[in-house]
Amino acid sequence: MDLDAYSAAHRADWDRLAQVARQRHLDGAEADELIELYQSGATQLSAMKTTVGESVPATRLSLALSRARLRFTGAPSNPLEQVTRFFALQLPAALYRIRWATLAVAFATVAIAAAYAVWVANDPAVFASLGPEATLRRYAEQEFVAYYSNNSEAAFAGQVWTNNAWIAAQCIMFGIVGVWVPYVIFSNAQGLGITAAIMDHYDRLDHFFLYIAPHGQLELYAIFLAAAAGLLIFWSWVAPGGRTRAQALAEDGRAFFTIVVGTALALLISGVIEGYVTRQDWPWAIKIGIGTVALLAVVGYQWGVGRRAVRAGETGDLTEFESGSREIVSA
Repeated sequence: MDLDAYSAAHRADWDRLAQVARQRHLDGAEADELIELYQSGATQLSAMKTTVGESVPATRLSLALSRARLRFTGAPSNPLEQVTRFFALQLPAALYRIRWATLAVAFATVAIAAAYAVWVANDPAVFASLGPEATLRRYAEQEFVAYYSNNSEAAFAGQVWTNNAWIAAQCIMFGIVGVWVPYVIFSNAQGLGITAAIMDHYDRLDHFFLYIAPHGQLELYAIFLAAAAGLLIFWSWVAPGGRTRAQALAEDGRAFFTIVVGTALALLISGVIEGYVTRQDWPWAIKIGIGTVALLAVVGYQWGVGRRAVRAGETGDLTEFESGSREIVSA
C-alpha cells in the first residue's frame, strides 16, 4: 500500500468525519452521514494497520473514529456522579428491598441461639461434651475477655473486619445455591448459643453481653443483611413472578450484589468499634451507646433513605444503558 496516496484519496472523508464528530448537535442527515463515515473509516483504518502498521494517518483516523463512537454510545458518566448515585439510590434501594428478609434472618438467629443456650446450659451431659472443665473455665474467666486485647487495635480491627466481610460476601455470592445461607445462619447462631451457655455456667453471662454489645449490634446486623440478600437471590429464580428465571436472576443478582459493598462498610465500622472501643476502660453505657448509634445509622439508611429511593423508582439494579435492554415478556 502506498500510504501517502491512500491518505490523499481518503483525506477529505476523514476530515469530514472529524468535523461531524466534533459538532455539538446533529440533524438526521448528519447523523446518517456520521454513521456512513464511521463505517468506511473503520474499514480503512483496518486496512492501513494490516498492511502498514502504526502510522500518523492511522493515529489521526483512530482519534476521529473514537470521537464518532462517543456520539453513538454516549460519554461515560462522571465517576463522582456514579458514586453519588450508588450510595444515594442503588445501594439503599437494594437494602430496603431486603428489609423484611433481614428481620426474618435476625429472628431465626436469635431463636436458634437461645434454643442452644438453654439446651446446653440445662443438660450436663451436653455441656460436658464441649471439652474439659478446666478448658471451659479458662475460656469463660480469661480467654473470652482477653480476646479483645491480645493484639493491637489496628491489627485486631483489620482481622475481624476481613473475616466478617468474607463471611458476608460468601452469603451473597453463594446464596444462589439455597443451602449456604441457612448453614451460615445456623452455625453463627449455634456458636453464639454455646458461648452464652459456657459464660452463664461460670457466672460470666454479663461479660458475654457487655463485651459483644458495643460492636456486635452492627456486626450481626451486617451479617443479617448479607444473609437476606443471598436468600432473595436464591428466591429470585425459584419464584421469578412475571419475569423469566434468567431475567429475575440477572436483575436481582445485580441489585443485591451491591449489598456486598454496604455490608463491607458496615463491618468496617463494627471492626473499628471492636478494635478501638470494646477494649477501652470506659463506662459500658458509653461503649454500648457508640455501637447503638452505629446500628441506628445503618438501619436509618436502609429504611429511610432506601424507602425514598424505592419510591423514586429505584430497584438497586443497573440502569438500562449500563445493563443492556431487557426482553419484553407477557405477565
